[in-house]
Amino acid sequence: MPPARARTKKVALSSTASESQRSFFPFFQYASVVGVHVILAGFTALYLPQSTRLFGPLPVRKTDRPQSEFMEALTARPAVTVAWTLAGLCVLQVWWGTWVRKWYFEQNAHGTSDEIKITRAKAKGVWFSRLREAVGFTLLATVVTHIVIVLFGAPLLSHLLQTGLLASTVAILTAFVPALVFGYPSLASDTPVNRLNWIRLFAELSPRNPVERIVVYPAVGTVVGAWVGAFPIPLDWDRPWQAWPLTPLYGSLAGYIIASLAALAVNSLKWLAQEQLRSVQPSTKYKSS
Repeated sequence: MPPARARTKKVALSSTASESQRSFFPFFQYASVVGVHVILAGFTALYLPQSTRLFGPLPVRKTDRPQSEFMEALTARPAVTVAWTLAGLCVLQVWWGTWVRKWYFEQNAHGTSDEIKITRAKAKGVWFSRLREAVGFTLLATVVTHIVIVLFGAPLLSHLLQTGLLASTVAILTAFVPALVFGYPSLASDTPVNRLNWIRLFAELSPRNPVERIVVYPAVGTVVGAWVGAFPIPLDWDRPWQAWPLTPLYGSLAGYIIASLAALAVNSLKWLAQEQLRSVQPSTKYKSS
């Protein structure tokens, strides 16, 4: 009886360890990093375009609705504003995507510690190839997004630069991080799982774990924000900030930030619920034994 009971306890401990490994998610690290991420996204949108002043004075415009110097730097040259924002987001999303990819690996890591180390080393070895694939997929998403924006009413022949920069911004916010974390969706027959995973996430909108919510929520928020942001453009207000494509640009960024915070809130509630269940579970096991 004692040896059998010892074996039973050993099996129970190993199963508990494997369960905790599967459900592991670095919540406190995620909460701190996502806070820095949304702050930097807001800084990129509002303050990085102010760098235009370093290259010369802003053009003088005669208007019956004067603006502050801060707003004038954002609205004087819309294409330059979008370009500065896009440049900052390219750097920011590589940093953010690297964190999310790390959490995705830690959440799905299985096996012994040595096996996990080997898998982690392989994942680091293919980081540059995955980054190259994510950049290529983002460029493809930029072309598709440009076409969609034109179909939704953007100028077809004029403002091509502004529309292209807006499409690139939306693509970097929606397509880059998922492609870096999960891999790009391919029509090849040897990658059906990855393709079905993308369909579940972005067609069915059905994320099942914290990392998937981190990726899906901001992508949806970006698209909704860009769409809502286009509403003020045709209004007869004659404001400088109504210039194309400033309102869709800042609408997409606002949607991205709000959705990132929504993902943080949902993940926080689910993490607290899981911690509560874990705290109750040992006492339940003790009573049953």
